[in-house]
Formats: sequence, C-alpha cells, structure tokens
Amino acid sequence: MSVQERKERERAGRERLIVATARELAEQQGWDAVTTRRLAERIEYSQPVLYSHFRGKREIIGAVALEGAAELAAAVRTATAAADGPRARVAALARAYLDFAERNPAVYDAIFQLDGGLPYAQEDTPAPLKDAFAALLEPLAEVTGEGVHPGLFTETFWAALHGLATLTRTGRLPREFTEQRVELLVDRLAVVPSGA
Repeated sequence: MSVQERKERERAGRERLIVATARELAEQQGWDAVTTRRLAERIEYSQPVLYSHFRGKREIIGAVALEGAAELAAAVRTATAAADGPRARVAALARAYLDFAERNPAVYDAIFQLDGGLPYAQEDTPAPLKDAFAALLEPLAEVTGEGVHPGLFTETFWAALHGLATLTRTGRLPREFTEQRVELLVDRLAVVPSGA
C-alpha cells in the first residue's frame, strides 16, 4: 500500500468516525447537541481536522442523511422482498418506513427535516437519495392505478407516511393505532390489479 493510499484510507476512516459520532450524539441528545466543538472533543481530533472533512454542521447533517437514506432504502427493499403480492409489498414498505423513522429519529430528521445542503428531486440529487426514492417507487408502481404517474403517486404516498411518522413521534397521533393507519392508507391508496 502506498503512502497516498494509506492517507486516503485514514482520511476516510476519520470521516466515518465524524459521521458516526454526530449520528450517535444526535440520537442521544438531539441535533442541537451536535456542535463541531463537541464532535472534536468526542473523536479526539482538533476542530481544524474536523473542518478539513466538513465545512460545518450542515455538511455533517448531509453526510448523516446520505448514510441514512441508504439504510432506509435497504430496509424497505428487505421488507418488500419478503412480502407476497403487490398489496403485501406496499404494506411492508409502509411498516419498514415507519419502523425506520421510529428507530432512527435523528437520522430521519437529517434526511427529511433538517438542512443538510442536499438537493432533492433535482438533476444533481445524490445517488443515495435517488435510490431511497426508487426503493419506495418500485413496489408502489405496482399499485399506482390507471392514469396516475408512478412518481407522483410515490410522492403522495411518501408524504402520507412522513406525516404519520412525524405526528406519531411527536405524540399528536396515538402510537397504538399505527397498524390501523397503515392498513387504511394501503386500502385507500393502493390499487391492486385484478388477479394480483
């Protein structure tokens, strides 16, 4: 291994450590607790080292969001792959999405609520965000219904899931009715083709 390769590997390792530490701190104490000073103290590097990787908290949030989007896509794909039939895949998608949001609130916020400086629904949207949307689109395209654009349907279904996740987490919707809400959402929005 060359000196350059070793330095690049060390740099990538420091970057992963910064992101993991920010994520851990955010999940424990919220994003307000994530500061460059606290991160530098926790990872035992100076703030200038941290700034050599990220220009500030906004970019760190963006890095956590990209990592989280990849995890969300994987969780949705795993859940939908195990389901049998279009309706079951959509219900599995909804459950996996809501479960991810509940288990990873700070990461969920980084992806969907906070400004991580990432462009969404644009030409230059980063691949992990596009892939997370594709993971939703794949099973939802099966139940979009005639004459409805699959992307538009996916955005609408996603918005409903986001509302359920956010309102449940803040206590505005009682958690004990989550499954009934998922069933209602799937029953009302998913148009299962006859014979499927």
